[in-house]
Amino acid sequence: MRLVVAVVGKPRDRHLAAAIDEYETRAARYWPLAVAEVREVSARGMSPAETRRREGERLLERLPAGAMVLACDERGERLTSSEFAGLLVQARDAARDVAFIVGGAHGLDDTVRRAAARSLQLAPWTLPHELARLVLAEQLYRAGTIARGEPYHK
Repeated sequence: MRLVVAVVGKPRDRHLAAAIDEYETRAARYWPLAVAEVREVSARGMSPAETRRREGERLLERLPAGAMVLACDERGERLTSSEFAGLLVQARDAARDVAFIVGGAHGLDDTVRRAAARSLQLAPWTLPHELARLVLAEQLYRAGTIARGEPYHK
């Protein structure tokens, strides 16, 4: 089992990039973790729908075959941290790859939503995609500590 986080763009703010790196490094202690960053589409002269479509194609190309695809989407289902950890443990026990998708500034295309087995809500608000990546990385780390019964999650 491995986790793949497919995201649009690289973090621009160095402080946010450092925080993302910190939590992705922590999460990788618990789960085999790979991050696939795809280039943002320049939205100049292009509709948001076309931007989403092109970024969605790039994201879907980076997913491992046979992986359970989870779209991070404000319309997705809400899980507690413990429920999220349980989902990952089930995938680990079944030796199934899990791919998370975090869209760009214009969100996820409907083709990405349809390709996903589930959609997960990281927060009840719309988050900038860089912040969504940080929240996901922290929850992957937290899920690892829960799975091992470590004291990080209180």
